[in-house]
Amino acid sequence: MNSTVSRTALVALWSAGTLLLGGCNKKEIAALQQQNSELLSSREQLEAQKSALEQEKAQTEEALRSNLLSKNQEVNQLNENLGTTKEQLQDREQRIAELQRVLDQKEAAVKALRQKVGDALLGFNANDLTVNVKNGKVYVSLSEQLLFKSGSTVVDPKGQEALKKLATALKGNQDVNVLVEGHTDNVPIARGTAGMKDNWDLSVLRATEITRILTTAGLTPAQVTPSGRAQYLPITANATPAEKAQNRRTEIILTPKLDELFQILEAN
Repeated sequence: MNSTVSRTALVALWSAGTLLLGGCNKKEIAALQQQNSELLSSREQLEAQKSALEQEKAQTEEALRSNLLSKNQEVNQLNENLGTTKEQLQDREQRIAELQRVLDQKEAAVKALRQKVGDALLGFNANDLTVNVKNGKVYVSLSEQLLFKSGSTVVDPKGQEALKKLATALKGNQDVNVLVEGHTDNVPIARGTAGMKDNWDLSVLRATEITRILTTAGLTPAQVTPSGRAQYLPITANATPAEKAQNRRTEIILTPKLDELFQILEAN
């Protein structure tokens, strides 16, 4: 009897334990399955992040390579431009040096011309005749008193002497252009003056007469140009007799030809 009860109790106890154990395994399995699912999801997310990072890395590397290539191209272009610039600078320096050489030659020629003309015209009154250099040209200024009587276009003997000496000094020098400018004061010419209406006529006719004397004395006609400025280019006011006398003058402007200089400038 007791034995039967005991066996029955054991069977019941085993069955209950089995049921209890079976219930615990299902929960654990479910929990493990849940954890496994979460781990799989986390792994997929990590793999997606890894793939995105690898793609971003590849894009960044490609951008860096492209940028590096662009920078290398820029450096090569800069080096090429630098070489071109150096050549241009050297070429420009050579042209500047050539231009300076020509300018120095022209300056020396002007100084030599001024000296030669000054020496040829020594002995004349400084109030009647001056020789100066201005703007790369030699200006020989002769007063009306030296050249003409009032209102006349006929050159006095003393003036003819000065002009012939000037022509002798310039004779044979084809590299000098000669401009003869007649100037007057602002006093109108006397009415009825033969062949003249105003100071324009007077200044031009005087310049023309001087040009004839210079060319007769040896200057080539092609290098001499007469012109008249009348009263419109005074060197001082016309307020006093002394100032009017200064304005009544003839200027002979000597300009060395600058053909070589112009050629260099045109080349630049």
